[in-house]
Amino acid sequence: MSSDKELYAWCESGQYERAFQEIVRLYSQRLYWHIRKMVLLHDDADDILQNTLLKAWTGLPAFRWKSQIFTWLYRIATNEVLTFLKKSRSVKQLPLEDRLNADPPLFNGDQIQKALQKAILRLPPKQRLVFNMRYFDEIRYEDMSRILGTSVGALKASYHHAAAKVQESLKELLL
Repeated sequence: MSSDKELYAWCESGQYERAFQEIVRLYSQRLYWHIRKMVLLHDDADDILQNTLLKAWTGLPAFRWKSQIFTWLYRIATNEVLTFLKKSRSVKQLPLEDRLNADPPLFNGDQIQKALQKAILRLPPKQRLVFNMRYFDEIRYEDMSRILGTSVGALKASYHHAAAKVQESLKELLL
């Protein structure tokens, strides 16, 4: 596995293509699942991933290496997701039940997991993002703060509110 130091060395020597190929190999799957937790359909997640990687490719020569490469990639992906969700709100959306049935569910069969996904989809986009990053990806608040440009305190509050909403939704959905 390549480290940020190796990627940095390749970039410093002008081997951007080599560094980018390694970035794609190392991080595409993690970025895809981060994106997929925020958008329902595979095709949308795949498009957002492609946009993320395109921005990473064009931005790699200007990357300052003050943060970890994955933190930078996560931030790009997060911004792409938020942009997509804002655009999606302006387009007439299908009801939640139709959207859940439009593509195979993330989790097959298990009623509780399906209810959890429905509860998460009810959250506002930024709360959904914070909840997913903390609950599923187990990202530390300090790292989230760097990725999202938000204070640790605000992230903790957002997660707390999101968790409470998810809990309430689960009670409603499972009764």
